[in-house]
Amino acid sequence: MSEQRLKRLIALTRLVTMRPGTQWNLGDLGRRLSVAKSTLSEDLLVVKEALESYQLGRIDSHVGVSGGVTFSPLLDVERARQDVKEFIQDLTKPDRLTPDGFLYVTDLLFSPRRMEVMGDLLATVFHPLDVDAVATVETRGIPLALAAARALGVDMVLLRRDNRLSEGSSLSINYLSGSSRRVQSMSLARRAPVRGGRILFVDDFMQAGGTARAAQDLLGDFGAHVVGVGVLVATRDPAEKLVDDYRAILQWQRAEDGVGAVEPSAWVKALIGWEM
Repeated sequence: MSEQRLKRLIALTRLVTMRPGTQWNLGDLGRRLSVAKSTLSEDLLVVKEALESYQLGRIDSHVGVSGGVTFSPLLDVERARQDVKEFIQDLTKPDRLTPDGFLYVTDLLFSPRRMEVMGDLLATVFHPLDVDAVATVETRGIPLALAAARALGVDMVLLRRDNRLSEGSSLSINYLSGSSRRVQSMSLARRAPVRGGRILFVDDFMQAGGTARAAQDLLGDFGAHVVGVGVLVATRDPAEKLVDDYRAILQWQRAEDGVGAVEPSAWVKALIGWEM
C-alpha cells in the first residue's frame, strides 16, 4: 500500500466517523480527498471492513442520486466496562453524599470523557427505536443527553425550567418532583422541532419518575411521542415509577448511614459482560 493511500485511508476514516449518523455524499468525499468515486469506493470498503472487524462501528451505504455512506458507532465493550467501574468507584466515595441525602454527581456529569461512554450505552439500547431527537431538562441532564444524541446522530431538545423571552412563546406545565416533593415547572418553546417526532427523554437522576412523566406530558402536547426514557442513576425505591418503561444505567440503593450500594442495571451488565 502506498504512503499516499495510507494517508487517504486515515483521513477518510476520520471524516466518516467524526459525525455519527451524518450521510456523507460520495461526490463530496471524493472532492475533499481529490480522488475519483471508483477509488473512493475501494477505500471505503477497506475502512468498512476494518471498523467492523474490530467492532468499532458500521458503515451503511445509501443508493440513489443523494446516496452516500453513514457511520454508526458500536459500543466499545472493554472501555465501557472499565469506565462504568471507575464511575461507580468515584460515585460511592463517602464524601459523595450531600446533607439532604442525595449523591453529588455534578463534577462527573460535566466530564466529557465520562459522559461519552454513558451516552454510548444509552444509544446502544435505544438505537432500534429510531428516535428523531433526544430531549432533556436543564441543567444537569444536558451532558448525558448531548452524548446520547451525538451517538445516535440526532439533535437535542432542551426543556426549560422557566420561560425565556429569547425563545418566543412557550408552553409550560407544573408537576410534582418525585425527589424533592416540590411543585416545579417545565416549559418548551412552541417552535421546538419535536412535532410528530419520536423522542428519547434523558435525565441524570430518577427517584419516582415525576420529571420524566411531566416531560412525556409536555412533549405529548406538541404531538411528539416519547418512545423511551434513559437515566444515569435511578433509586431502587420506590420500585414503582411514574413511567412504565425506562432504562437506568446505574441503580442506587440508599443506606441510612452512608452512600449505600451502586451497581449497573441488569441490561448494562449483560451488555458489557459485568463481573465484580
